[in-house]
Amino acid sequence: MAHTKAQGGVKGNRDSIAKRLGIKLYAGEKVQPGNIIVRQRGTKFFPGTGVEMGRDFTLFAVDRGTVSFKKSKGKKIIEVVKLS
Repeated sequence: MAHTKAQGGVKGNRDSIAKRLGIKLYAGEKVQPGNIIVRQRGTKFFPGTGVEMGRDFTLFAVDRGTVSFKKSKGKKIIEVVKLS
């Protein structure tokens, strides 16, 4: 009699590594140029003034200031409001 389980016994026992997506800096928080604001798949959020988008849809600050979220024409836009 065999003492090992059949090969199908562990077939669903794998899980993918979490990608740590989501908002990293919230409204009102201070940012420096290069700070990542949102990691996302696709364009859930769009870049506004002071924000640019990377190849993987990551939004990051290009100006110093505070993070601001707004909606325009049904799109969620993230901006960096410069400190004066």
